[in-house]
Amino acid sequence: MQRACSCLSPSRLRSAPLPRVRAPFTGQRYRVVFKRAYTASFADPTRADLHYHLIDPPTPFSSRIPAFALSFLEKPPSAASSSTIIGWLPAASFEDGQEAGLNDFKENAGFRAILHSAIQDGLREQVDDIQMNGATQLGNGWMHIHDERNLPPLGRIGDPDDIIATVLVEDGKIQPETYQAMPAYRICTSDGPTRLTGGLAQKLRSVLEAHAQSEEP
Repeated sequence: MQRACSCLSPSRLRSAPLPRVRAPFTGQRYRVVFKRAYTASFADPTRADLHYHLIDPPTPFSSRIPAFALSFLEKPPSAASSSTIIGWLPAASFEDGQEAGLNDFKENAGFRAILHSAIQDGLREQVDDIQMNGATQLGNGWMHIHDERNLPPLGRIGDPDDIIATVLVEDGKIQPETYQAMPAYRICTSDGPTRLTGGLAQKLRSVLEAHAQSEEP
């Protein structure tokens, strides 16, 4: 398991240029260079919906190591414990040839709760044509809500890590009250963090924005 070493101290973050850091949730390796600490909020190079926000310790990740809060919102969270944060990564330096990786990711349980609530509400409000079309094709039975990061072949069941939830379909219509979160679902895998279909992604973002406003002091 790769671990961050030579992590930045808060004093260095405020007084010196940041070393190179990587956005770890992409199919390729990227290093993003910052000229100053105040530029330490940035979008993932290959997923514009993902944003990294540098947070001084203490954080839920560490009491002494600065961390990057991963979020679907461009605006930095109001607190390190914000429920809008997907999870945390150590702010790692490349100076000794080591870097933060997927094994270093720490999930935010508060975000998981918002994720499932937003998806269930989105299904109830019929905000996503892909899920509605899937229900129409199924007709009757249980339908999986798959994470878009690793879709299974047509007619196959996806990996448990990538099945967000299951809902009952009757006469081609989703029954939102039957929504069952999949315990095995992982917020982050080697294919990256949660990736939803368009309508559900927009619904989640609107819910996260509302939560962010309610958390502001």
